[in-house]
Amino acid sequence: MVFDYEIKRSSRRRKLSITVERDRSAIVHAPAGASETTIRKAVDSKRGWIYEKIRHQKKYRDLPHPPGKELVSGESVLYLGRQYRLEIVEHGQDEISFARKFLICSSLVGRKKEVMRDWYVERAHEKIMPRVRRHAKQLGVSFKQAKIVDHHYRWGSCTPMDNVHFNWRLIKAPMFVIDYVIVHELAHLLESNHTPRFWNIVRAQSPTMEKAKLWLKEHGQLLEEEI
Repeated sequence: MVFDYEIKRSSRRRKLSITVERDRSAIVHAPAGASETTIRKAVDSKRGWIYEKIRHQKKYRDLPHPPGKELVSGESVLYLGRQYRLEIVEHGQDEISFARKFLICSSLVGRKKEVMRDWYVERAHEKIMPRVRRHAKQLGVSFKQAKIVDHHYRWGSCTPMDNVHFNWRLIKAPMFVIDYVIVHELAHLLESNHTPRFWNIVRAQSPTMEKAKLWLKEHGQLLEEEI
């Protein structure tokens, strides 16, 4: 099988690793001094594994960002793993109100998706960041910076500079899924590759790891809806 791959070099990286994103793109993470020959040999040695990952059913390309909801009264909106009813009201503040259901003032109808997205991002900062600090303390690791970001095909990432990033769309998932993604990225501060040791670390800190992975496999595309 012939496939393209992207090379990302870093002076902070000591070992070469390969990942396949959910859009089926292959990325080689390489030390700054790695030669093209070394990279090509690494790709060739893992060609079967890459092919298997690219063909995996949880990878998808046709609809990476589904169109999302219309956000009209009676529609349901996903938050922390549950669907909540949305209601357009005639009078209210120029922001979303949430109390067992979402209330959006009719004056915001023209930009309700933007307002809804902003609300999600705020909640992600509010609920995810404290859990990142808590899990880091329990794992005995430290990071330089933690950010909520707008990733296209990744729930989280740990950079060679020891920064951890989390997709704001995670706030739609149940908390046990959020915790798993947090632990997964923080565990990379202890073990850069997905070795047995890495998965043992994640499993010990996130006992519902398998349940969370299954949830993401079954519902991940829902999280990637525009809203």
